[in-house]
Amino acid sequence: MTTRAGALDARFSLYLDLARACAALAVVVAHFRYFRILDDAQIALVPDFGRVAVMAFFVLSGFVIAYSAEHKNLTARSYAVARAARLYSVALPVLILAFVLATSVHGLLEVPVDEAYQLRRPWLYVPFHLAFLGDAWHFVERPPWLIPYWSLDYEAWYYVLFGVFHFLRGRRRWLVTGALLAFVGPRLWLLLPVWLSGVALYRYQSRLTFGAGRARVGWLLSVVLIGLWGWSDPETYLRGVANGLWPFPGIRMGSADRVLADYAVMVLVLLNFACARQARFDVLLRLARPIRFVAGHTFTLYLSHAVVIGLWQSVFPVERGATFDIVAIATAIGLVALALNPLTEALQRVLRRVFDAGLALGARVLA
Repeated sequence: MTTRAGALDARFSLYLDLARACAALAVVVAHFRYFRILDDAQIALVPDFGRVAVMAFFVLSGFVIAYSAEHKNLTARSYAVARAARLYSVALPVLILAFVLATSVHGLLEVPVDEAYQLRRPWLYVPFHLAFLGDAWHFVERPPWLIPYWSLDYEAWYYVLFGVFHFLRGRRRWLVTGALLAFVGPRLWLLLPVWLSGVALYRYQSRLTFGAGRARVGWLLSVVLIGLWGWSDPETYLRGVANGLWPFPGIRMGSADRVLADYAVMVLVLLNFACARQARFDVLLRLARPIRFVAGHTFTLYLSHAVVIGLWQSVFPVERGATFDIVAIATAIGLVALALNPLTEALQRVLRRVFDAGLALGARVLA
């Protein structure tokens, strides 16, 4: 393994939390566009940074997971428990909530739901989504009212792949990694470099040394370039190129058809993070409490906001672009995230104990 990297600087840790919060909010705004809550004039004024935000999540995730594997979760068991508890503490309640609410609305109010076929067989699709198989090989499946769930179908398997490669040794490492890559299929291969770029940034961050002045210039440049990317929106052309290069005609590219744009965004995010680490943003230390508070709700916000939008549009008439509707939906999204977060934190503690006990029992049985 590579030499263990150092602990996170407090300013950079806060910066990553702030980046996580901004990314989650960018996804929410993007879905106000996608679900036509904003009118056409508003959409023209608000650039779409939703996909950029998800790629930032991927890079950030790779960085943080690599850090945690070397400083917090030092064994395969503690790593597996931490990652599984974190994922399922939010994915499980929000997924169940989505199925229950969508089933109720579809059945009682006879409102059409795009994924209604899943509602008729929850015994199949709930476990399917909890296994994060929505983008494996031929599948392109999303839970009802949970469009953001697609990124978990990627990230969950990246956690597994990283854990296998980090904790196993010798031939077993390569055999299990190869088997997992074969199992998840080619779409997940495409975005794996984005996630691994975060791991690489963590591993080699100590080699990137430059003064705070240069770092701030580089950081500002990255922000400008990311802004220009969102405004210019070159994804349409690049998606066409990616689909033309796709070598598996029997498999839809699905969420991975933006891969070429994702790689470009990856470079910009890496530049942003690398410069932010060196920039010494001392002001973040004075804002630590609100940054930590908002960042602590980002996963719940990221996943639950689409359920709120789906339910709201099914139950209430929405006037596109109306200030009242925009504020009301945004308020509902915030309140739901605030209400769910204590539940997810408590559930995470319970799941840690359950998963740890299960793995301990499995180890004793195998021994």
